Amino acid sequence: MHILLTGGTGLIGRALCAHWVEHGHRLTVWSREPGKVAGLCGPTVRGIGRLEELAEEPLDAVVNLAGAPIADRPWSSKRKALLWASRIGLTEQLLNWLKSREQRPALLLSGSAVGWYGDGGERELHEDTPQVTDDFAAQLCGAWEETAQRAEELGMRVVLVRTGLVLSADGGMLKRLLLPFRLGLGGRLGDGRQWMPWIHIADQIGLMDFLLQQEAAQGPYNACAPLPVRNAEFTKALGQALSRPAILPVPAFALRAGLGELSELLLGGQRAVPKRLLEAGFSFRFTHLDVALADLLGHP
Repeated sequence: MHILLTGGTGLIGRALCAHWVEHGHRLTVWSREPGKVAGLCGPTVRGIGRLEELAEEPLDAVVNLAGAPIADRPWSSKRKALLWASRIGLTEQLLNWLKSREQRPALLLSGSAVGWYGDGGERELHEDTPQVTDDFAAQLCGAWEETAQRAEELGMRVVLVRTGLVLSADGGMLKRLLLPFRLGLGGRLGDGRQWMPWIHIADQIGLMDFLLQQEAAQGPYNACAPLPVRNAEFTKALGQALSRPAILPVPAFALRAGLGELSELLLGGQRAVPKRLLEAGFSFRFTHLDVALADLLGHP
C-alpha cells in the first residue's frame, strides 16, 4: 500500500512510519524539511517538499496529521493563526491537490483531538455526543474535521481520529513531565478533578493501523484508552511510577495568570471513551494507566 503522510515527522507520525515500513507499506511524507524525513522516519521513507512531486503516482491512502503543537505556548493572536493555518489551511491545500488528480486514494485518515468536545465536565463523551463548549480548541478541531470531511465529495472515505493525550517515552506530554516529577516537583493542576483521556503510543499506532484496514470505518473515533482518569489520579500514578512524591499542586489562578486562555485546556478535560473502536472489535493493549506507565518507564 502506498501511503502519503502529513505530519509524518511528529511523535505519532514517526511511530506510524516505523510500524508501516515493518509491514511492507510504501511511505511518502510531505514535509517542510524533506531532507530530514529519512533520518527521522526511516531510510526507505521518501520525503517531498511539494505535493506535485508525486505527479500521478498511485496512492492508496492519505494520513493527515500535520499541525503545530497546541499546548506549547500561550494562545496569542499570532499563535492562534499559526495553529489554524497548520491544520485547516494545510488540509485545504491537500484537498485542492487531491481534487486535481485523476487517481485519488480511497481513504483520508485525518487527525483531530478529544478537544473537539470542549470541556465535558463529568459527562461521558461518545462519538455521537455533540460539542459541549465552544472554546478555541473545540472550534479548531471542529473546523479541522469539517475541512477533512470535504474529501467525501471527491469519492474518498474519511476517518477522523480524535486523539487524547498520547503517552510515549520519546516525546509529547509525558516526556515533558518526567524532569519535574523526578525532582519531586510534580503535582495536580488546579483541583485535579478534570478528566484526562490518555492513550499509550502503541495503542495509538495500533488503532490507526486498524482503521486503515477496516473498509467500513468512517467518521469520528475517540482514540483514547477505555479508562480515562482524573488529573489527580494521573499525577499520583506518575509519581508512584517514578517513586517520587507528587504533592506540589499548581493553583488554577497561577495557570490562568501565566498561560491565559491556554490554561482552560489544562484545567478542563474530557471523559471520552472509545465506544466506536470497541464496537468495531479493536482490542487495547493498555487499558490501565499504571500498567501503561510501567511499560513506558521501564519499571515492573
